[in-house]
Amino acid sequence: MIAFVSGPVAALAPDSAVVEVGGIGIAVQCSPNTLAGLRAGQQAKLATSLVVREDSLTLYGFADDDERQVFELLQTASGVGPRLAQAMLAVHSPDALRRAVSTGDEKALIAVPGIGKKGAQKLLLDLKDRLGEPLGPGGAAIGTAVTAGWRDQLHAALIGLGYATREADEAVSAVAPQAEAAEGTPQIGQLLRAALQTLNRAR
Repeated sequence: MIAFVSGPVAALAPDSAVVEVGGIGIAVQCSPNTLAGLRAGQQAKLATSLVVREDSLTLYGFADDDERQVFELLQTASGVGPRLAQAMLAVHSPDALRRAVSTGDEKALIAVPGIGKKGAQKLLLDLKDRLGEPLGPGGAAIGTAVTAGWRDQLHAALIGLGYATREADEAVSAVAPQAEAAEGTPQIGQLLRAALQTLNRAR
């Protein structure tokens, strides 16, 4: 089990990062929130979860141990693989997912690409006693601050979640007023949730 990777970030892509560890570049699949906190050339430490398949070994990376733990717990639910678990964490923080499950909030789960009404109901039943109670106070979770190019990062995040370029363009335009009205630096997590809501309404 690879518990974490630590080293300079060698490269960044819409859904992954390459971290140099002992002269070896290790590719790590990451959510948009995690990627937003990384910068090429700077040191990074990511909690990781190794997913073994017959034809592949994939390392998933997270900003902290809590996010990794929730990622692994989500996969104990029927029908949830690593991709869907990562999509859930792209839309919601670990505490927001705990809150959604503990309060039976179907709408929060339906906001995740790939989860419909029936799927959300099944997940609420499967995860009810597994995720536990929220760790922090109530209210919306604070996303990772975007320091530069929020449009590019949000667009890349939507493409990474499987949306078409045109849909991503429209969603970025839809949340632009919210981003520009925000005091200080807009939060990628909050913008991503708002963008997904506009896409769900359009479908």
